[in-house]
Amino acid sequence: MTPAYTDSADLGHFIQGRRSAGSGTRRQTVWNPATGAAARQVLLASEADVHAAVAAAVAAQPAWADTPPIRRARVMNKFLELMNRHKDTLAAMITAEHGKVFTDAQGEVMRGIDIIEFACGIPQLLKGDHTDQVSTGIDNWTLRQPLGVVAGITPFNFPCMVPCWMFPVALACGNAFILKPSERDPSPGLFMAELLKEAGLPDGVFSVINGDKVAVDALLTHPHVKALSFVGSTPIAQYIYETGAHHGKRVQALGGAKNHMVVMPDANIEQAVDALIGAAYGSAGERCMAISVAVLVGEVADQIVPLLAERAKALKIRNGMELDAEMGPIVTKEARDRIEGYIGIGVEEGAKLVVDGRGHTVRGFEGGFFTGGTLFDHVQPAMRIYKEEIFGPVLACVRVPAFADALQLINEHEFGNGVALFTSDGGVAREFSRRVQVGMVGINVPIPVPMAWHGFGGWKKSLFGDMHAYGEEGVRFYTKQKSVMQRWPDSIGKGAEFVMPTAK
Repeated sequence: MTPAYTDSADLGHFIQGRRSAGSGTRRQTVWNPATGAAARQVLLASEADVHAAVAAAVAAQPAWADTPPIRRARVMNKFLELMNRHKDTLAAMITAEHGKVFTDAQGEVMRGIDIIEFACGIPQLLKGDHTDQVSTGIDNWTLRQPLGVVAGITPFNFPCMVPCWMFPVALACGNAFILKPSERDPSPGLFMAELLKEAGLPDGVFSVINGDKVAVDALLTHPHVKALSFVGSTPIAQYIYETGAHHGKRVQALGGAKNHMVVMPDANIEQAVDALIGAAYGSAGERCMAISVAVLVGEVADQIVPLLAERAKALKIRNGMELDAEMGPIVTKEARDRIEGYIGIGVEEGAKLVVDGRGHTVRGFEGGFFTGGTLFDHVQPAMRIYKEEIFGPVLACVRVPAFADALQLINEHEFGNGVALFTSDGGVAREFSRRVQVGMVGINVPIPVPMAWHGFGGWKKSLFGDMHAYGEEGVRFYTKQKSVMQRWPDSIGKGAEFVMPTAK
């Protein structure tokens, strides 16, 4: 087994190519969720620390932007090799600070590595268009140029993968990047910063600022930060989007989710149950793509619910470093208490509590932030446990009579992040994929996270901004298009022209 991450040293920032304690005096505890013990302290950035990182980025970015894309790609390729070499170290850090099981953390790192590999193709991705002789003696072409200094504000639940949705593409495009990771699990971001330096990235081009709202607001209002990417809850996503736009920045802000999975009567029941158990309880439900609502159509509900109950009760819940663990602890005690509070709300609202995960303990880890898998049946759309994002291992079953009712239910929800349909009917699948008002759709796939070259993003209140994350959408987000029209003196006609030029 890979050794657990046990470093107890205080964690600061990464500015100008080195670790920095910064000037801030505030600090916050980073917990080991499995034991409930304080593992280390993270120093929270002051506004001056953010300004120092931005100043370093402003100084370093022009030379990096002038570096030929093929040379930037070579740095990313070296970084790719280092990430592959140290992927288990990163996974151990994630398990130690987030709590997700080690095998799941390994999967997270690999999905981040996919984006880095995509970014290594930046010379091809930055190619523009060219039209010869667009008018007599005139050629026209477009090119994409970096924005300058950009920033990413990322959540606790994917401290490696979500930053990798942002900075590899941004850096490959020629930007300088400032990462503000979650203060709950800050180690992976700092480790990746050191790997980037080892890969040959110039000092100042990538910085990590650990902090809270003070750091976020400093990034949002700094005049030299040209764009911000964010993943988190919908209220904060809306705040990031509105504040960033007010200060003239380009913003992509990915918000919350309430992902549904529709099970039709003709679905493969065994596959549907496997999918719901894995997607609802994997990573303790702390995924923006977790399935939190099972929409059971017709008589399939009576078949599915007893099987889900049996499986939810049998989940292997333990310390995430145990390789047979299926579910680990919740990230913090406060998050666990909030999740268990929602379970109480569901009972008060009249939903049928089939499996109650509250009060779960793990032998030898009695102080850990554990809760069990929870299953509700007969949940109604007006209930809070249906409408609100719980972000924990709580699966709500909603019964509907027909496919049309399932589709309407999903389309009326305020979130539109991910959705799945399990069926054996191709016609139903096609109709669903075309009509559902959700950004990412799985047909017999419970968690339809797109691959690196396709891009990630939801609809409705799950995304604020026009562009999805990574893929070619990421290249467009982190660059601006310039159009050039050119002609030379020997082709210029005589005399001033006072009308709109047209092709001649």
